[in-house]
Formats: sequence, structure tokens, C-alpha cells
Amino acid sequence: MRSRQYGPDLTPPWKRETPAPEVPAERDLVVEEASTGFCGAVVRCEKTAEGHTVTLEDRFGKHRVFPLAPRGFLLEGRTVTLVRPSGPAPARTPARTASGSVAVPGAPARVARESRIYVEGRHDAELVERVWGDDLRIEGVVVEYLEGVDDLPAIVAGFAPGPERRLGVLVDHLLPGTKEHRIAARVTGPHVLVVGHPYIDVWQAVKPSSAGIPAWPAVPRGEDWKTGTCRRLGWPEDTPAAWKRILSKVNSYRDLEPELLGKVEELIDFVSLPGQE
Repeated sequence: MRSRQYGPDLTPPWKRETPAPEVPAERDLVVEEASTGFCGAVVRCEKTAEGHTVTLEDRFGKHRVFPLAPRGFLLEGRTVTLVRPSGPAPARTPARTASGSVAVPGAPARVARESRIYVEGRHDAELVERVWGDDLRIEGVVVEYLEGVDDLPAIVAGFAPGPERRLGVLVDHLLPGTKEHRIAARVTGPHVLVVGHPYIDVWQAVKPSSAGIPAWPAVPRGEDWKTGTCRRLGWPEDTPAAWKRILSKVNSYRDLEPELLGKVEELIDFVSLPGQE
């Protein structure tokens, strides 16, 4: 039986689902899988025995594989259908910043907030700038370095944190029972957030595979860690040159360990909450 008004499809036009626009699943395109909420960049698109699939990578390096189902993804909030690219992807502006955030081409730097992020040393500051620099400028967040945390209580007191003047601090080797952990406990409060990673030095937050080494070597307690690392890797015992070599290998969040990624993101969120001007 056919409806003379609607033809073979008896569903009224206003109840029919509108086809979603088709978007080629080009590498580095950032999308959200509609049913799970998993957000990531396209790593590859391939044909398998089960059908066509797309692999997404989130900002922590986790991979998930999804079928190329109709209306299966969200692109900037719009429902889309991902399809296999028809040919080599044309050159285009990167869709993401080095941190994995959606890029905002041409966005002006925001006037600096009173809130700040402090890190232990110059190398920490340079690594944060390398990966999160674009995000920090858009948020108006300034990163400064301390040259160690021994004087952190006095520095925090002098900063005078408050509701409109928050302070975030990133500490190396922040483990229970350590000197760093005791100092952090003294200054943490409603307007001060101290977080840390487990590494002796921020060098170790760079993945060995990205740094071009099999692993970060073990350096005995009492020996200068950076000098001992250079010695065991067969590098000249020149710390600035070694750091320059390591930093040159860092191109995005993919080159860093998750233990650092999450902590820096937490600090940026803390000092740039809505209303923190």
C-alpha cells in the first residue's frame, strides 16, 4: 500500500531524519563520537572485514576505533557523517594547537590575568610554552619559574592570592613523604593549587621514544641527575645543549607523558575560571 501524499515512505516529511553532511575523515580532524563522547583527532581511516572504521586519538594519546556510521560524529557541535577521504588530504591550517586544543587562527593574545602559574625552573617553563603556549596566550595566563621550591611559602605570601588572583604551581617529583610534598601542603588553599608529576626532572616527562632514546637512565642518588643522564646516554655533559636537543623533539602533547599533561591542564583550568580577569 502506498500513500498518494508521501509515496512509498509513509513517514511524514517533518518526521524524517535530515541527512547529516558528509565530512572526509582527514588526518588531524578533531571530532567527537556521538554515542560515547570520546573526542580526538583522526589518526587513520581504513577498511576492515567489519567495514570502514576511523581511529581517533585523544590528547592523552589514547586510541579508540569507531565505525563510520551515518550521523555518528559531532564536528564543532554539528552532527556529521564521516566518510573515507577520496584522495590525499590538501594542505591546510592545523586544526589543533600543540596541546590538542582546537586552534583559533588569528586570535589576539588576551591581556594578562592577575592569576599566574609558577613552575620550578627554566626547562619546565620552556616545555609548557612549547606545548601550551597558544592556549596560554588566548587565556591570558603568564607562566613564571621559581628556580626550586624551597622558598615557595614566602613567594606565595608575597603573591597574596585571592578570588581574582589565583596561583597555580607545578612541582617536580611531588611524591608523598618528599620535601616537595611537605612544602606543597603548607601553601595549598582555596586560591592556591599545587600539583606535580612523579619525575625527578621535567626531562623525564618527554617520552623516551620522542627523545630518541630507549629509556631514561637510572642515576644513583647523590649524583647530579642531568649530568648523570647525559653521561649514561653518551651525550656531551652539557646540560643546556642536552635540553635544547630534547626540547627540539617535542612537537605536541603526543610527545609528553600523561602524568604531566593532566597536571598542566588542571592548572590552566584553575587560574582561568570564568570571572577570573
